[in-house]
Amino acid sequence: MYAITGISGKVGGALARSLLLNNLPVRAVVRDAGKAHHWTSQGCESALADMEDVAALTAAFKGAAGVFILPPSNFDPSPGFPEARVVIDAVTAALEAARPRKVVCLSTIGAQASQSNLLTQRSLMEQALRQLSDKCSMSVTFLRPAWFMENSAWDVASARDEGIVQSFLQPLDKPIPMVATADVGRVAAELLQQDWIGTRAVELEGPHRVRPDDIAAAFAKIFGRSVRAKAVPRDTWGALFKAQGMNDPMPRIQMLDGFNEGWIEFEGAEDSVVKGEVNLETVLRELVRAAG
Repeated sequence: MYAITGISGKVGGALARSLLLNNLPVRAVVRDAGKAHHWTSQGCESALADMEDVAALTAAFKGAAGVFILPPSNFDPSPGFPEARVVIDAVTAALEAARPRKVVCLSTIGAQASQSNLLTQRSLMEQALRQLSDKCSMSVTFLRPAWFMENSAWDVASARDEGIVQSFLQPLDKPIPMVATADVGRVAAELLQQDWIGTRAVELEGPHRVRPDDIAAAFAKIFGRSVRAKAVPRDTWGALFKAQGMNDPMPRIQMLDGFNEGWIEFEGAEDSVVKGEVNLETVLRELVRAAG
């Protein structure tokens, strides 16, 4: 039995579908009981658990051979990441109580970076699970995917209506590691079925690195119109993010700086990074279709 948190999202859903295609038993761990039916109708067990509820998570993980941890994303964390720390404490306590044989945790490219940024939440999770692995002899894999191609969902309307892709990734001709969520879910399913000892990090990107200019060119092909990438001036980011409702835009700014300056990167050599199968145009066409 494989217990899957975050199953209602793109990565968790792709992972679960991959396991089900292989006739493997899945326990859908959901926070909203209304979302359980979609998975139980496909033959899954279901468990209701909030990611901050130790008792509910323990029950959800109990008896599972493998557990997939997808920490909830917080794009506007408080200083010191207290929200993430509550989840980390609950997850580690539940895993220690339930003692699954192996765990795959969704982390991120750059989790090893020492500079604080929005992705530090994943670094803290890795640190806690490494300690748990040492304490309980639990096998843990950290899946570190690149920038999600699906982040371009924010660009569909402006590319279609204005012929512009506003880019925080700069310079516009710099190739950035990116990956489709379908590949992340598929690889996570493969990792859960493997056996290993201790902790390991598996880094994942798509078949080719992507420049902001490539995103604009792909949208131009899809829409049949001229589309160009436009760099958003860095000195406007703070005010722009606050206007969008963020209380503290600095962690997000620091993350973007990390990608642009190159200190958010893969830890291993490039030839050790797993390559996905889904290309940028495939993802963008799906985003355009979903946007209507």
